[in-house]
Amino acid sequence: MPLEGRSEALVAVSVVVMVISLVTVSFRCFVRWRILKAFGWDDTLMVLAMALDIVLTACAIAGAKEGVGRHFVDFHSSEDLHHAMLWWWLGQCLYICASGIAKVSIALALLRLSVQKYQRMILWTVMGASICISLIFWFLMLLQCHPVSEFWERTGTGKCLNTDILINVAYVYSGICAICDFALGLLPIDLVRQLQINPKTKMALGATLSLGCVASAAVILRIPCLHYYKDIDFLYSTFSIDIWSFIEVGLGITAGSLATLRPLFRAVLGDPPDRKGKKSRGSMPLSSFTEYTRNRLDPEDAAVWRPQPDATRNITTTVISTFRGSLNSPITPTFAAELRKGRSVRIKKSFHVTEEQVGY
Repeated sequence: MPLEGRSEALVAVSVVVMVISLVTVSFRCFVRWRILKAFGWDDTLMVLAMALDIVLTACAIAGAKEGVGRHFVDFHSSEDLHHAMLWWWLGQCLYICASGIAKVSIALALLRLSVQKYQRMILWTVMGASICISLIFWFLMLLQCHPVSEFWERTGTGKCLNTDILINVAYVYSGICAICDFALGLLPIDLVRQLQINPKTKMALGATLSLGCVASAAVILRIPCLHYYKDIDFLYSTFSIDIWSFIEVGLGITAGSLATLRPLFRAVLGDPPDRKGKKSRGSMPLSSFTEYTRNRLDPEDAAVWRPQPDATRNITTTVISTFRGSLNSPITPTFAAELRKGRSVRIKKSFHVTEEQVGY
């Protein structure tokens, strides 16, 4: 069937949202893999959510070509109607999976930043609630008819769940998703508030991490449309449900990926340590400590403490010891236990060292 009206809008929205999400996820993978070299489970889950979103967009395009978004009277054969219902059903199942995985990915990313116990408990609760309600709604959508094919074939020989039950579960699912999105959007404000950084950076970081809250707007706008599940003109009436489902998944993936792109902006735009471009006082790269300990002289080596005469002069060293201890105290310096570990030297005696150059 030709793409026109709601079918055309369905394809346009799904493709645009998917492309934006794909770009942000690609940049996220570049940052985490190439710049930070720290590709974690949250990144893996976000890539999986992006893959499901791509398949979801493919279902939207195929469904729109088969007639999703059209009135039932526009179908010329029952076979076309069956195909359109099948693509709609596949799209809703993929939407539930992609949305739940994206939420878990965002929660795992915030879990790395959380230091307080209550923050970790909130994130684990969000992940548990998202997984549980997503599985419940997914199984209900998947197995609402017996056999499963009865949902799109509508032969009348099978049995399907009462639509009111599906709508009630959809309300519960949307409410829990909205709460989880708000939690993932507001918790970063509390996380950033405890960081010891300048206010400008704190505001920028908090705003970036809180982008996950934007997805809750799509969930809330989707709730008033849920009653269309029991509309007789099903494929035409559920158009708004489809649109907000695509937007919800896309916003969740995009927001969760944008929060990880700050290192890329710093690498492209440059981020000097201070306004004058000077290194902060007392700062030292961590690698320098390794290099310092590798090249540091061994205090156990006698050559460190004994002068080495060269071919042109002799060095005579006179050591004068002044102390109040016993006459039997050794003249050589006494070192603490840290000497053998190569960490520090502590001298318990005071020495006055003079050098005299003797010519031939």
